[in-house]
Amino acid sequence: MDRTIKAAAIQMCAEVGNIAANLDKASRLIDEAAARGARMIILPEFFPSAMAFHPALLDAAFGPDGKARELLVSKARRFQAFVGGSYIEERDGQRYNTFVLAMPDGSTASHDKDLPTMWENCYYAPGCDNGILDTPLGPLGAVLCWEFIRARTVQRLLGKVDCVVGGSCWWSVPMNWPFKPFWQLHHRKNQGVMAITPLTLSRLLGVAVVHAAHAGEFRASMPLMPGIPYDSHYLGETQIIDRSGKIAARMKQEEGEGVIAADITLGRVGPSLQCTPSFWIPCLPVLFRMVWHYQNMYGKCYYVRSRRFWSQANP
Repeated sequence: MDRTIKAAAIQMCAEVGNIAANLDKASRLIDEAAARGARMIILPEFFPSAMAFHPALLDAAFGPDGKARELLVSKARRFQAFVGGSYIEERDGQRYNTFVLAMPDGSTASHDKDLPTMWENCYYAPGCDNGILDTPLGPLGAVLCWEFIRARTVQRLLGKVDCVVGGSCWWSVPMNWPFKPFWQLHHRKNQGVMAITPLTLSRLLGVAVVHAAHAGEFRASMPLMPGIPYDSHYLGETQIIDRSGKIAARMKQEEGEGVIAADITLGRVGPSLQCTPSFWIPCLPVLFRMVWHYQNMYGKCYYVRSRRFWSQANP
């Protein structure tokens, strides 16, 4: 049976690798969302750490009962809400990008992102679950960042979920490198893909989408380019899409940090778009496809080599 719930999506300006500060920020923003009456509150992907090619990410993992999950569970119980977000979780000798949805009774459901994106391969391994969360609200689909733009996500969720929850930590191209017109062109292309991504998935599945994101600037490095800083920003586009495929609330990158909220109806309607039988849903620029392949290969090797340097997972 269809039901309506007030959903909130959080846009963060997180500091790369600053776990304590980011958890405090997430806690405050969850409180703000709850004060606006939200009973579903979604944080961005990697909410305690953000994501970049940065040595601090080697120390950004949590154990299965660490402070990141503890924050989600405690807020869900306190506000009698469904509170979710993703972070790097270490278990059984591996690390994963794990989205955890905490229920009002303190129970949880989770999803490990299927494929790391580019330099993310340096910090965690692929997951293998179907991303369908069993909840008192019905089956919800958990989707993280570039899972939003892969056809296999539609294939695993179509006709099986009543809403999609998740988020992104989608970064842009370097803004400090030479040939600025070239990078500005690709930034506009990247921003254009990000802006329509939650809306497109909603129309492909015929369900509401609650998408949280990061905004703000960051400094990182580039794999295989030591000593060259990578100055950029996250693309924002925190959005709530109703099941008819219309934007109910939106926060752009330039609006910075904050909370959006809207009433959504859980349940399925017929998809208004059909998914093409390809790997990617949008037509990605050639540059992004090239970087995808080279950083994926580099990152997998980096992940194997770096495991001996892992510190103990954050409590």
